[in-house]
Amino acid sequence: MAKLTKRQIEALEPTEKDYFVWDTELSGLGIRVFPTGRKQFVLQYRFGKTSRRLSLGRFGAITPDQARGLALEALVKIRRDVDPQLEKRERREAVTVNELAKRFDEEHIAVHLKSSTAKEYRRNLELFILPAIGHLRVIDVTRADIAKYHHDWRHRPYQANRNIEIISKMFNLAELWGLRPDGTNPRKHIKKYPEKKRERYFSAAELQAIGRVLGEMEEERIELPSAIAAVRLLLFTGCRLGEILTLRWEHMDMAEHALRLPDSKTGAKVVHLGSAALDVLQSIERLENNEFVIAGRNPGAHLTDLQPFWQRLRGRAGLKNARIHDLRHTFASVAVSNGQSLPMIGKLLGHTQVQTTARYAHLANQPVLQAANDVSALINEQLKKQV
Repeated sequence: MAKLTKRQIEALEPTEKDYFVWDTELSGLGIRVFPTGRKQFVLQYRFGKTSRRLSLGRFGAITPDQARGLALEALVKIRRDVDPQLEKRERREAVTVNELAKRFDEEHIAVHLKSSTAKEYRRNLELFILPAIGHLRVIDVTRADIAKYHHDWRHRPYQANRNIEIISKMFNLAELWGLRPDGTNPRKHIKKYPEKKRERYFSAAELQAIGRVLGEMEEERIELPSAIAAVRLLLFTGCRLGEILTLRWEHMDMAEHALRLPDSKTGAKVVHLGSAALDVLQSIERLENNEFVIAGRNPGAHLTDLQPFWQRLRGRAGLKNARIHDLRHTFASVAVSNGQSLPMIGKLLGHTQVQTTARYAHLANQPVLQAANDVSALINEQLKKQV
């Protein structure tokens, strides 16, 4: 038989044993006929000193021309010293993104990330990343896949950017673990969406409203005293929420007017306390068998969720859309308006990067603008005076 054709293959009859018919045009290409009547395209080849046989597909599922194309692709790989049979087996056994994520959690998230960051990574993987690409094999994920995924989340740019950064880290480790070739991270060259930083600072009137509601809550004695104290400490220290909620009595250095936090977002941190913060800390009842300053409802535990209390507080104070983190921004804005330098504010807030504090730089212009307004108004009044 010469070149294998559809008509010739259809005419092949099964026998008691399987047999091969070889194409005389493309060396190594053949059709295997089984006793059951099934017919399978194969490629017989040598890799090194070993003779091997690669299944290309079942006749009927693919045509002779398609089988010939697959055979040619395999022969090109062989010339490049790539065994197509081994490659096929590796692809069949390749781990999925779901499996990669499990190892990513066990060997990176659980080992190297802080608990709050680890929680966020797991949340993003579970809710956003794995439902979209978890079924794909790690070696098959392309830049086009990740670009499309990023585009699909364009309506939530912040979330889209966080997701592809997690994907990037996960696929960097996939290369390190030998699950993908080096330099093939599919997140590479995908630009992040611009993010608008939401910065809200409470005005003097809004701070008065917060103070009024906190005072009312203290008199009513319905809310947890620790929740009220937590909000006051957030305002008076500029600390992050997690730093206050997990604050332990052992971290307090009353003699030096400081909190010595062994672990924060930026590592070990010293928080210097003003008199208002000291007054709050001294007023908090120290509960027996509870090492936390901001005690929760459960014995021996700290308050884990301030959001329900904050929703009630901001509702009564008329602060629509105000976030807990805005308390930290307010601390910084008051410091700027009081003439504190950006390096000093960075030190108060525990920033390690200058650019992080630089977001407050524009607030320093407000006193200057007010002065310019006052001076120009005085001159304008003089111009309008009649001689």
